Amino acid sequence: MQGLSVKEKFGYGLGDTASNIVFQVVIGFLTIYYTDVYGISAAAVGTLFLVVRIFDAITDPIMGGIADRTETRWGKYRPYLVWFALPYGALAVAAFTTPELSEDGKLIYAYLTYAALMTVYTAINIPYSALGGVMTESPTERASVQSWRFALAMVGGAIVTASVLPLVEYFGEGDEQLGYQMAMIVLSTFAILCFFACFGLTKERVAPPPPSNKPWVKGIWSDFQQMLRNDQWRIIAAISLIILISVVMRGGTTAYYVEYYLGQKDQVTLFMTSGMIAGIFGALSANFLVAKFCKAKLMSACAVGIVVCNGVLFFIPREGVELALVFTVLANYVHMIFTPLLFSAVPDTVDYGVKKLGQNSMAMAFSGHLLMIKMGIALGGAGIGWILAFSGYEPNVAQSESALNGILFLYSLASVIAGIIIFFLMRSYKLTRDFND
Repeated sequence: MQGLSVKEKFGYGLGDTASNIVFQVVIGFLTIYYTDVYGISAAAVGTLFLVVRIFDAITDPIMGGIADRTETRWGKYRPYLVWFALPYGALAVAAFTTPELSEDGKLIYAYLTYAALMTVYTAINIPYSALGGVMTESPTERASVQSWRFALAMVGGAIVTASVLPLVEYFGEGDEQLGYQMAMIVLSTFAILCFFACFGLTKERVAPPPPSNKPWVKGIWSDFQQMLRNDQWRIIAAISLIILISVVMRGGTTAYYVEYYLGQKDQVTLFMTSGMIAGIFGALSANFLVAKFCKAKLMSACAVGIVVCNGVLFFIPREGVELALVFTVLANYVHMIFTPLLFSAVPDTVDYGVKKLGQNSMAMAFSGHLLMIKMGIALGGAGIGWILAFSGYEPNVAQSESALNGILFLYSLASVIAGIIIFFLMRSYKLTRDFND
């Protein structure tokens, strides 16, 4: 099959540039925004993240079933990029707007806006993810597409980490509530434009067999049950859950780690942006490596790298700022080799399901995958709030030894544990380059 053009791969990647603007703001800044700017407790934030993600457990498979059954002249999945781009941008701004309400009123507002944002994120990101599986049938090209996707996702993340705090300072002039709101207006506008560009530069070429012809509710439920029967999909789903718990714990604690543990508040942007730039090179390296090596073996090797890099971070003393930056960069580099390979494995498990189980629901497979990602975000986000609260964290003051240990655990040791679990899960994954059975 003819390979996809660089232009189309770049266009597809712009969709995750847009998605990652909100994703990285949520992971990197929403927790500290809620606790230190918006004004709700760390424990309340942890519960908020978990409750909203439980709601996502309902919306994700429904959206996957709807997308698989969508028929337009533009394809099944591409139209959602333009249908939901504007609501996505508007809700991103709303989530970072601080209303003049009581403490209870602000908490209710946070629940409503965050839940709405995640619902629209679902409506645009599941079809977007499925689009990568129908642009080509080639497993190698799929991996290449995903490497472009995540390289440009990291570009979006770098834009966020490099610009959020400067934009907050520029627009807010000391009023961080106003600053965050205005920063999100700028970033959301850019995200909307990227979604439109992704729509215009990509094409659906693979026409998957139609999903179940049962009535919609029964058909969607049947698709969901079939997805769960796929043993190789279950492995990838479990890995996604584990890696996202650690990613959110680490990413959401970066500002706390740099400001409170290292005592270098003015270096937060440097740490975050350096990590994103390392992620760009990691995703591009995945594109090179997958052409030469089996991606299942590469994923196992990356799991070892995640353990080593984050394990070193755990032992770096508080005064070792430069060394901490080096291993933060290395950890992000390895992680972003792993991530495109993980996402490119999802359509491979769908192909496996077609051959072995007679099932084919691309968007449902990605909706289930995104559900695991969101559950990882939920558990990781809840873990941040609860562990910070349990360890005695208090905003905007010098932290106790217990709170510092909690921050260090979240930033480094959680990823070590995740890497070990992933390594052993990969031993049961059989869709290697030589798999024919």
